[in-house]
Amino acid sequence: MSPPSPVRLKDAMSKWELIGILVVMTALVALSIDMMLPALPDIAESLNPAEENHRQLVVTAFLIGFGVAQLLYGPLADRFGRKPVILGALAFYGVATLVCLVAASFETLLLARFFQGAAAAACRVIATAIARDLTSGRRMAEVMSMAMTVFMIVPIIAPALGQLILMIAPWRWIFVALLLFAAGLALWLIFRLPETLHPEYRRPLRPLAILASYREATGDRLLLGYTLAGAAFFGGLYGFLNTAEQIFAEHYGLGDAFPIAFAAVAGAMSVTSYVNSRLVGRLGQRRLSHGALFAFTAISSLHAIVIAAGVDSLPLFIVMLAAAMMLLGLIAANFSALAMENVGHIAGTASAAYGFASGVIGAIIGAGIGQLYADSALPLVAGQAVMGLVTIGLVVLTEGGRLFGVGDEASAE
Repeated sequence: MSPPSPVRLKDAMSKWELIGILVVMTALVALSIDMMLPALPDIAESLNPAEENHRQLVVTAFLIGFGVAQLLYGPLADRFGRKPVILGALAFYGVATLVCLVAASFETLLLARFFQGAAAAACRVIATAIARDLTSGRRMAEVMSMAMTVFMIVPIIAPALGQLILMIAPWRWIFVALLLFAAGLALWLIFRLPETLHPEYRRPLRPLAILASYREATGDRLLLGYTLAGAAFFGGLYGFLNTAEQIFAEHYGLGDAFPIAFAAVAGAMSVTSYVNSRLVGRLGQRRLSHGALFAFTAISSLHAIVIAAGVDSLPLFIVMLAAAMMLLGLIAANFSALAMENVGHIAGTASAAYGFASGVIGAIIGAGIGQLYADSALPLVAGQAVMGLVTIGLVVLTEGGRLFGVGDEASAE
């Protein structure tokens, strides 16, 4: 049987359906993380982890599995195609979610969450690879930013959805909702997604060939540099995900109303994701992401100084945290597009390498920040400031000291 012909965006689907598929695929990851946040106290009460802060591991286990498994999906997607790999991963996700649903111990839940994250990793790898199959350069950054704009609604509503489920059912029913969402996504992909892998880009699934692909990918200066920069930056974000429920619900005393404060921060991020989709075509990924990174670091540093000086109130925390975190919308999609700029011919493997390193390293950094929580927001804010400084240093090294430039991105169409 001959391989399928190359697929162009206008032939495969409309731009808006592509964005919709990317949104729903990545939304499964966000829902799997954020819907769990209001349930962490109930999980801790039900399954009795050894220490109070260990309930954060329900998030961390998912993130580590999510990062590690991306190394596998890249070569599989480059060999067998995008569609069969994502459908197989969704079936695996369903099995892991069922184990989460019936877990009788905290350790079993953590193991199942690891595999649930490992299965969900395919959504990130395949979504990025599909976008790179059909677009490139600023066009890819535009599509990814538009997808991110809609996607950012998910973190706004996900904790509230989790809280709503908890109002009418036990915490295990959150996994029932995730199972239904994954099934709906699988049906959409079965009937609407064509195979987007270009036949000439299919690569053999042999150890030496896989190592050669990863060696080629990690040997690219932009991919390596922006992968490490993304890992450092996302460490601060994952620290927020780990501690958000404890900071809002316990430290500031919001209790069950914590999803409202979380939504305020997530909503700020969605605004700049839309702004990025409108500006990236004119200004480029570098100018937007580098400027946003400096602003993020400055705001986080000032916030840490304010809290250390004893000025700590809920309204001030929300305003300053939202001001910093909203800049994520100008950084995340652009870092991803810059990392993939030179590696379109191995998009699946390159996307996997980016996701693995940024995900695993970021999750470990975020877990470290989270475990420092002791009824204070200072470890989170200070950790984000430090990670911002580290990210700036890595970007400077990657770009050879030339920030806010254009590079080759304008011609990578």
